[in-house]
Amino acid sequence: MKNNIFLMQGNEACVQGAIDAGMRFFAGYPITPSTEIAELSAEKLPKVGGKFIQMEDEIASMGAVIGASLAGLKSMTATSGPGFSLKQENLGFACMAEIPCVIVNVQRGGPSTGLPTSPAQGEVMQSRWGTHGDHPIIVLSPSSVKEAYTFTIKAFNLSEKFRVPVILLMDEIVAHMRERVEIPKKDSIEIINRKKPKSKNYLPYEETEDLIPPMANFGEGYRYHVTGLTHNETGFPSTKPNNAKKQINRLMNKIDIHRKDIIEYDEFQVEDAETIIIAFGSVARSAKSAVKEARNHGKKIGLFRPKTIWPFPEERLQQLARHVKNIIVTEMNKGQLVLEIERIVKNDTQIDFLGKANGEIITPDEILSKIEEVK
Repeated sequence: MKNNIFLMQGNEACVQGAIDAGMRFFAGYPITPSTEIAELSAEKLPKVGGKFIQMEDEIASMGAVIGASLAGLKSMTATSGPGFSLKQENLGFACMAEIPCVIVNVQRGGPSTGLPTSPAQGEVMQSRWGTHGDHPIIVLSPSSVKEAYTFTIKAFNLSEKFRVPVILLMDEIVAHMRERVEIPKKDSIEIINRKKPKSKNYLPYEETEDLIPPMANFGEGYRYHVTGLTHNETGFPSTKPNNAKKQINRLMNKIDIHRKDIIEYDEFQVEDAETIIIAFGSVARSAKSAVKEARNHGKKIGLFRPKTIWPFPEERLQQLARHVKNIIVTEMNKGQLVLEIERIVKNDTQIDFLGKANGEIITPDEILSKIEEVK
């Protein structure tokens, strides 16, 4: 039997990917340009035995997602800039309590109400550090409708595997464009579920060898405490410095030691490149066109696209930076990911920046002009 081929919108592909990954609960509040995700979840979830609920606001939506996940359902919410800001406190709770969930943020122009129907990439740093304190997070950024499907599945798998919230950081262009998507057969899709306890003496936050404790669902016979306070292995609050240090270190290290299982990136024409463009999301599409055009004119330009924004693929970027004359970072904001690039490779090569925050995508011609300017 052949795979099914569809013409799909990015938001539609996201919902289909979530359902194929096992999502059975969605709580959200409508906000442009993510609203189709809520609408389609409301339509599709009841057909597979799932639950949809529209909450009174984004704060409550995130809380409902946390509760559903604790009860054993793979859970997701979707929002955009202002709503993402409202979710941050409960997102921090999910990080501290190690509750798997997926948050889709379809970026639009900001700050505040900003440009509700126009694209932007202004939540790069907010996705990493939006909630306070030191906390682990995984952020994926699709550049196509097909990736909106596959990355959503990956987001659920990573969330379940590492007991961590995962953010799918889309932008309005990817969310609303329509492209050909081939949906694989269900039995060919890799699905990862959370690790379950095997002992009656269950410690919900024990320090296992892989640093990822098993997770019992509420109602399965295990009684344990969940709190946003620092806590010991039993889940009960503890403010002792040694316990806090142990817990925060484990939270951070459980992502750090598994970086190779998490990080993905794309490279295009980097083998002999003298200049490398760094772009993500929809801007990577413009960057790839610019690279092809530059190559047609004999210029040695390449493209490095992080699929995983956080943790960032810094090891590979360091390798590339040692062999190029300069790097041009392109993003639809006034300078966010470029700060991370400067931190990683500022001593190895020249860093240049092309940013835009007016509700329009960066075009291939603008990237080509920047290439000419910096050379």
